Amino acid sequence: MKRTYRLDIEGKHPDRLLEASKHDIRKYIKRERGKTLPAGADVWEFDSKAGVDEASAEPVEFGTLIRAVDALVAAGNTQFYVEVVSRPGKRTPRPKPEPTPETSPESDFED
Repeated sequence: MKRTYRLDIEGKHPDRLLEASKHDIRKYIKRERGKTLPAGADVWEFDSKAGVDEASAEPVEFGTLIRAVDALVAAGNTQFYVEVVSRPGKRTPRPKPEPTPETSPESDFED
């Protein structure tokens, strides 16, 4: 999804346009996550960019995309550009912490 959202449309309140654009972004993400994954992949990963326009868009961490949009609007911009591209990914397991003497299960009980 590559799109420029304008917030200065005559007859429409900018706050409503902002909320509608955020809803559109979330709807796209939900739609992409619902697609079937290719073999060997177990999760959809997203690469995202945000900026005032396409030329000034910079990579943004996917989890902070909506906050980046809010920051662009708070800076007084009347439009913003969002690019979200999905790609299949492989989830990596979390490393298990090694038990230390303080956190071992036997340390909960006193003798």
